[in-house]
Amino acid sequence: MSKVPMPFYAGDVSALARTLRRKLQDAESLPGHVEMLNMLVKATGFRNFQHFKAEFDARQVIEPPEARADEVNLKRVKKVVRLFDGQGYLTRWPKKYSERLLCLWVMWSRIAPRTDYNECEISELLEQQHLFEDHALLRRELADHHMVERTSDGSRYRRMETPPPAEAVEVFRQLR
Repeated sequence: MSKVPMPFYAGDVSALARTLRRKLQDAESLPGHVEMLNMLVKATGFRNFQHFKAEFDARQVIEPPEARADEVNLKRVKKVVRLFDGQGYLTRWPKKYSERLLCLWVMWSRIAPRTDYNECEISELLEQQHLFEDHALLRRELADHHMVERTSDGSRYRRMETPPPAEAVEVFRQLR
């Protein structure tokens, strides 16, 4: 099991520095590793390092790392937003997988939730969202990435209700 680095946050860095300076001045000798850890966490409001670690472990159980918000790559978001014209049409299919995925999320967001579509209806809906005239590619990609579910014969389609990643949400926001 790999160790997850424990986040350390001090709301007021100035107060942290003052407290540490005072503690170091009061110390008879240079503090050891554990003493220094205790000084740091006490300055941020914990009783000792064990208290800090217990709080961290409890938060990991409540909010596992994979459930936390993803980081948003604003450079990628900007590139993807440029793939859409002023009316919101996707102008071309990007070469990079990460950009394609964000474009698919935009297409996903434009499909009505809890609505069944037949193949013609979903194709028509997707055809109205892009300019490169390959609705079959978009339909297939949405199904392959489990953004829409389709029957085994491909006659019915329905949007899968999955929370989009943070980058996709940022693309939605910028395209509005």
